[in-house]
Amino acid sequence: MKRRALLKALAAAPLAGLAHGALARPTSTKGMAMVEELHKNWKTFLAQGTEVPSSAAPLSLPKDEWRKRLTPEQFHVLRQEGTERPGSSPLNDEKRAGVYVCAGCGLPLFSSAMKFDSGTGWPSFFTAIPDAFRTKRDFLLILPRTEYHCARCGGHHGHVFNDGPKPTGERWCNNGVALRFIAKDAKA
Repeated sequence: MKRRALLKALAAAPLAGLAHGALARPTSTKGMAMVEELHKNWKTFLAQGTEVPSSAAPLSLPKDEWRKRLTPEQFHVLRQEGTERPGSSPLNDEKRAGVYVCAGCGLPLFSSAMKFDSGTGWPSFFTAIPDAFRTKRDFLLILPRTEYHCARCGGHHGHVFNDGPKPTGERWCNNGVALRFIAKDAKA
């Protein structure tokens, strides 16, 4: 990604979200209960008969195999920690009920009930399916950020900021090219 495009993308993220490493937590009991319910019942958003892998089934492939399985854009984001151009993903406008899975390995990451319109140009979510991601600190832009990767295949998805909506205050800013959407009404 060109430096200018990267800087424009960063301008879309409030500095407060970049400067704080700790993720916000639900502040109300009602909000916490709603998030726990989403975490517990995300499978209700899957199409009947859909089988998906678990994070307990690691997937490790050689670089050449990843290149065969992924488009060049997916490879750049998932395997090289790249970033897609903001506003380029059709998933920004996806409104149907369903589940977002890793484009690399199919691991369920988010339900449609976890999505919100952040106005940043990337699909954004206020929470994630439990155990879907591993996080690490990223100092690429000097200010610390929380980067997240698929727990199953290690693919890079994006960064978590603490400027999201209630009840969590989190914004899981995901590259759309790193996701695949499975609509609940899809045929298995």
